[in-house]
Amino acid sequence: MVRYVYDFTEGSRDQAGLLGGKGANLAEMTALGLPVPPGFTITTEACRAFLTTGELPQDLSRQTVLALRHLEQSTGRRLGQADDPLLLSVRSGARYSMPGMMDTILDVGLNDTAVHGLAKHSGRERFAWDSYRRLIQMYGSTVMGIDESLFEEALARAKKDRGTTDDLHLGTRDVIELVAEFKTIVRAATGTDFPQDPDEQLEQSVLAVFRSWNSARAQVYRRRERIPDGLGTAVNIQAMVYGNLGPDSGTGVAFTRDPATGRAGVYGEYLPDAQGEDVVAGIRNAVPLKNLRDIDALSYERLLAHMELLEQHYRDLCDVEFTIERGRLWLLQTRIGKRTAQAAFRIAAELVDEGQITWEEALLRVGGAQLAQLMFPRFDERAAARPLARGIPASPGAAVGAVVFDSTEAVRRAGAGERVVLVREETTPDDLPGMIAAQAVLTSRGGKTSHAAVVARGMGKVCVCGADGIRVDLVGRRFTTGAGQEVTEGCTVSVDGTAGTVHLGALPLVDSPVMRYLEAGEQSAGPAQAVDRALRQADAVARLEVRANADTPQDAARARRFGARGIGLCRTEHMFLGERRRLVEDMILARTDSDRQSALDALLPLQRADFIGILAAMDGLPVTIRLLDPPLHEFLPDPTELAVRVASAKAAGVTLDAREVQLLEAVERMREQNPMLGLRGVRLTLTVPGLTAMQVRAIGEAVVARVRAGGAPRAEIMVPLVGTHEELRAVRAQVEAALSEVFTAAKCTVNCPVGTMIELPRAALTAARIARHADFFSFGTNDLTQTTWGFSRDDAEASFFAPYLDQGILSASPFETLDEDGVGRLVRIAVDEGRAARPGLTAGVCGEHGGDPESIRFFHSAGLDYVSCSPFRVPGARLEAGRAALSPAGRYEQAET
Repeated sequence: MVRYVYDFTEGSRDQAGLLGGKGANLAEMTALGLPVPPGFTITTEACRAFLTTGELPQDLSRQTVLALRHLEQSTGRRLGQADDPLLLSVRSGARYSMPGMMDTILDVGLNDTAVHGLAKHSGRERFAWDSYRRLIQMYGSTVMGIDESLFEEALARAKKDRGTTDDLHLGTRDVIELVAEFKTIVRAATGTDFPQDPDEQLEQSVLAVFRSWNSARAQVYRRRERIPDGLGTAVNIQAMVYGNLGPDSGTGVAFTRDPATGRAGVYGEYLPDAQGEDVVAGIRNAVPLKNLRDIDALSYERLLAHMELLEQHYRDLCDVEFTIERGRLWLLQTRIGKRTAQAAFRIAAELVDEGQITWEEALLRVGGAQLAQLMFPRFDERAAARPLARGIPASPGAAVGAVVFDSTEAVRRAGAGERVVLVREETTPDDLPGMIAAQAVLTSRGGKTSHAAVVARGMGKVCVCGADGIRVDLVGRRFTTGAGQEVTEGCTVSVDGTAGTVHLGALPLVDSPVMRYLEAGEQSAGPAQAVDRALRQADAVARLEVRANADTPQDAARARRFGARGIGLCRTEHMFLGERRRLVEDMILARTDSDRQSALDALLPLQRADFIGILAAMDGLPVTIRLLDPPLHEFLPDPTELAVRVASAKAAGVTLDAREVQLLEAVERMREQNPMLGLRGVRLTLTVPGLTAMQVRAIGEAVVARVRAGGAPRAEIMVPLVGTHEELRAVRAQVEAALSEVFTAAKCTVNCPVGTMIELPRAALTAARIARHADFFSFGTNDLTQTTWGFSRDDAEASFFAPYLDQGILSASPFETLDEDGVGRLVRIAVDEGRAARPGLTAGVCGEHGGDPESIRFFHSAGLDYVSCSPFRVPGARLEAGRAALSPAGRYEQAET
């Protein structure tokens, strides 16, 4: 018999895969002796069985009944009991935190009879009927599939009739009438009455939580966070405790450190006389947690003691949900708290200083994507005028965009390439697509623990919450500030998530402190200092080197400042653009060897100067120079425009430009059906006489110049698009001959390794033979992905990638994160067989996958020597190289937060 149910007194946080994150932590807190309402967890295994078969597992019902009976015995109350009913909360709890994405039902067990018993036992009739009202609304929308807006509209009418915007100001009679109206809504929408059987309520609630795993919003969230679809969710069934029993009760969320900045201290929010989800939902603005000291000093001191215990036990920022029921404190949940990038680095460094974790553990709690966020610009405070509004800085950063008021419009405009800011009273899980599409989120209600704040922090989105000086008019598509200024949809605003301000128009940007540190070594307290320490630790443990893709001395110098250990890809074709393009045209148009050589002779000193500058910037470090790769037609004018000009000149009787006629003939002569699979790379090298010799000569002369200047040049020559070892053998002979000629004449001997890019499946599969002629392999994973999958990156991303990602056919673009099963397997074959044929063969990656965190972990496990990426991705790649050495397989700890 498979066991599907565990009491909170069983299990531990190490069983998150089985009990879900919430259930595992409830068991852990129970074992620590903390005040947790009793309950039990239905496992993720039960969910997976249900999702597979469409039915609950055979033994689940019996096990649930047994667990419920044990819970009833421990509380002294029974589910559905008439005089003092046991009521239950039914909450989801997946392995990885998915805030607000799945369903919750509170007050399960209430019915027309039990509500009177609850009223009598609590001594608060309004409380009992309000709890019943909440159950019908949650159950009706979540379990029965009724449009939630029907309930919300009825609630809004009741508040309007009473002249209030706050639920608390509805009287007992008002709430009783709402219950009756809610029942009518259920009957009208479903044709059935609200179920009175508590056992039916419980079973259907569990089923609803299971089904919510595959809700549209949960699927969108999982795809964005790359959480596997097959994990399923656990269900936590817990005895209800009530924060809506009057002024001596309430509910709140607390953090052991500030999740926005990382500062130590007391952070969170408390909402008196409130139940369950009220704080997170942002239906009323809560008070800062520190105010609880004045409201209930004893509960406040107990909460602080529990928070200190939890942080020391988990050795990380903890997010704690709690309820106070008539002066008695209960902890409903704890988890490793989501935090901003700034907070992540600060918390990791401070926990090391406090002796709670090692630097190895700290590196696994920060990541390259977070570091990239800290490199983004900030608003120039000197240029900021008086803000439109101020709110709570829930997730830091700077974002500019057009105001939109719903998720659909945010997605539509973002899809058209526009930057948008999503403005709502408060967000709900249904707003997730719009939050993903937006640059920033602004709400008029809620605080640092609201849905908007928690989700935005997890996604690294700028967020300002609780800007209660603004009034959001969804019908009129505008918001109005406290000063009466109207901002309509489409207006541009700037949202400062660090200061918690909103400004009209686009504010100017300045470099972030982290960028100033990386660019100029400017040290400052806070995130820059924490980043510096993390990067030093990562460099110390990393096995993979990080190089840069750079084509100019300026980019090379920047990459070195960012910590690059060389250049893994210098693309020489970028040196033929601009004013030099005419010289390439001359080479193509040449009718004789002499004319072609003249063009090449004109290009040589220009190339040599480029190489001298790049080698100087990277003095002492390797610089891998790729010979010309793109098709020559890319250096020629557009054939259609050229043909129109020539035809127009003919029609007008104007004397034709001889050069344009020649160019048109050349363009037509060189036209290919699929140029990216045509005359390019090594094929170009072998068919255009003198081109290789010119480029290699320029490299050799640059090396000589640097040696004579006292430098230590380490040039490496890379042959692109090789498909057979015979191609590389032939080109290598040309390269060695040209280098020998230059070095002999200069009486200078410098070793310049010659290798190749592996960017064709055939090259990977015949790596053993190719390696005999190569000093190194460099995987061009961009083209290797294109040729393995059989599609063009630009065309695929513009056409079918979006629906493929939406439908879950692809979990991520294979151009962003390496396809380990296909392209990755080719990489492993090439590395293993290449080194078997040539021991000590150096292998690296020069495609942009070299800057992607997940891909870097794969390259480490595949045994590569280095990764290379664009200069701005170098710091993040350094961090990920260190993390890969510490955790080469599996999800990093930070992924759980």
